[in-house]
Amino acid sequence: MTSVTLTGALADRDSWSAANCTMAAALDVVGRRASMLLLREAFYGAHRFDEFVRRAQVSERITAARLKELVDEGLLERRPYHVAGQRSREDYHLTRKGEELLPALLALMQWGNRWTRSDGGRVALTHADCGSPIAVEVRCEAGHDVAADGIEASSRRHGTS
Repeated sequence: MTSVTLTGALADRDSWSAANCTMAAALDVVGRRASMLLLREAFYGAHRFDEFVRRAQVSERITAARLKELVDEGLLERRPYHVAGQRSREDYHLTRKGEELLPALLALMQWGNRWTRSDGGRVALTHADCGSPIAVEVRCEAGHDVAADGIEASSRRHGTS
């Protein structure tokens, strides 16, 4: 089994707590199934409430609650629009913060295609410019492929990036 190597202050796993883990914090924001499906639909171009309800196949009550949470967390923003003869309404658009979730959503989709669907999934994602399939990979900043056993985790110093 492969695992991340814990170094420095993290090496003794029993000496520290992951209570303030950023993964847990991220899941607090997007960890509900409906939230992820609504984000998927936002990436697929949905903007209006009825589109989210219909395409994500989530009840209106749950859709309203999750869209509010995603707006409150800064992943989506509301923008007013008006259709002639109707009252003014708001639609939803991804923010930069929301757009930065794309690799995470694609990684989940890629994993689901491989491990949950015998047919490999219904949607094939390709690069619009060259037609090659999209793949999510873990790489270091120097461009090397990295597996779990090639990762070292260390304590981040406060006040540094």
